[in-house]
Amino acid sequence: MSFDLVELLTEAQLMTADQSRTVKKQGESSGDPVDGCIVKLGIMQEADLLSFLSQHFKVPKVDLHSLQLDTHIIDLVPGEIASKFNVVPVGKQGRVLHVAMANPSNIYAVEDIKFLTGYEVQPVVAPEYRIKEAIGNYYDNTAEALENLMKDFEDEDVEVVESDDGSGEAADGEIDAPVVKLVNSIIAEAVQRRASDIHIEPFEKMLRVRFRIDGSLYEIMHPPVRMRNAITSRLKIMAELDIAERRVPQDGNIKIRVTNRTIDLRVSTLPTVFGEKIVMRILDQSNLNVDLSKLGFSAQAMKDFEAAIRAPWGMVLVTGPTGSGKTTTLYSALSAINTPDTNIMTAEDPVEYNLEGINQVAIHEQSGMTFPKALRAFLRQDPNIVMVGEIRDIDTGSIATKAALTGHLVLSTLHTNDAPSTINRIIDMGIQPFLVSSSVRLVLAQRLVRRICAGCTEPFEAHPEALEELGVDKNWAKDKKMLKGAGCDACNNTGYSGRLGLYEVMMVTPEMSQLILDKASTADLRKLARSQGMKTLREDGIWKVGQGITTIEEILKETAAV
Repeated sequence: MSFDLVELLTEAQLMTADQSRTVKKQGESSGDPVDGCIVKLGIMQEADLLSFLSQHFKVPKVDLHSLQLDTHIIDLVPGEIASKFNVVPVGKQGRVLHVAMANPSNIYAVEDIKFLTGYEVQPVVAPEYRIKEAIGNYYDNTAEALENLMKDFEDEDVEVVESDDGSGEAADGEIDAPVVKLVNSIIAEAVQRRASDIHIEPFEKMLRVRFRIDGSLYEIMHPPVRMRNAITSRLKIMAELDIAERRVPQDGNIKIRVTNRTIDLRVSTLPTVFGEKIVMRILDQSNLNVDLSKLGFSAQAMKDFEAAIRAPWGMVLVTGPTGSGKTTTLYSALSAINTPDTNIMTAEDPVEYNLEGINQVAIHEQSGMTFPKALRAFLRQDPNIVMVGEIRDIDTGSIATKAALTGHLVLSTLHTNDAPSTINRIIDMGIQPFLVSSSVRLVLAQRLVRRICAGCTEPFEAHPEALEELGVDKNWAKDKKMLKGAGCDACNNTGYSGRLGLYEVMMVTPEMSQLILDKASTADLRKLARSQGMKTLREDGIWKVGQGITTIEEILKETAAV
């Protein structure tokens, strides 16, 4: 339900191509909304921009800059929801709540606010930068967020496990106690909220901290800009990076103990125009779910996948974009087949979690330890099962397929959009079709979607437009268990808690092998797979929406109609 304002204005000939490039560049460097950049650069007056938006969305406009909002109206929508959807309530008439939105076509935001407040919601349009300004003025939760974050935090809750001087403090005393406490409390809060990543981002006039929770980024706070360099230096010292080098990216690791749990942080720094952006991936062994039965497989998909990973030889491929849970699926598969009489070896870049009883090797291409080199060494180590983190080139692919044909079970990943296109992706690498048809047993494509929070579920009536976009009949939902999350403290008022997979499982049957030998198109492979019972990612998602496990919004975001 997003829209591209720059593209709309360019198509309407209200902005030139050069101006659109300037606006995008300004937005990227400053972090400001593009509508604010357009006004700031003098390309359009705010009144003209507002009139255009009102005409485009066919809703009334509101001038937030000159409007004094009623705090009683503001209190109807919590600050977290206002920030999440970038909205602000501006008025109320009877049971109708008027809400200023930068994108009034976002029916999901409208429905969520409707269920949250109990009012009918009438969108009005306002520039995004004015809405953010109003949220800052009327909710003013930055100082409160900092205070709330640190008030219950105790220094002993977080302890750096490994550091050169044993304390993790700056040797020259440049990092003062408040910064140390703030950094530690940010990490502790991220772990407590089940975040997978922490983003610390510098802009010209602000410093932003965001957490990625269940796949989505949420703004947590804006620490004072003056603390930017001190926070960066503190984290680089903890990760044993060069604090004097600010011109090139650096990577490091922090091992930290948070409330008696040992957490690994994979730290990446990147120089930007206004300082170094830091992203920390949180690797918490206690959060690793390696139970196949809890990943979200349907009964038939689980049966097919388990049959493939328990076969004595052959190749099983897991595909999907970065962050779609491929590594977790492979770890779960290895854990399911890990027995004392089996020699399992993995080559990973990097090794994210340690699995007991499995020989894991980290790939270091700069030092010469590549995937092909590791695979060749594995085959001299008497393995039963080999897991290759990713097939990136013909060398890795050739060794993996030959290993699968010589009595080894090989598990690996690729980056493709769906299961049928994986076959031709391997052939395009240069691997002969007869090797592919003989070695590959199963291809699993997957995505991750957020699971509805079990603590705040409520019945949900789907919008007809949403059902149409999903690709189902308008009467489809009548006998389904449609649910949504209302939002509660347990899920940070998002309505979601945890994630599960969508799976597309394609078995390589004798008929499929013949098509591969004949170099059939992806469309032909897909047609045969579906005739043999394969459910697409979208179809698996539709089934899970009908079971009340996830929402239409999540499925539309993560899958394409086939």
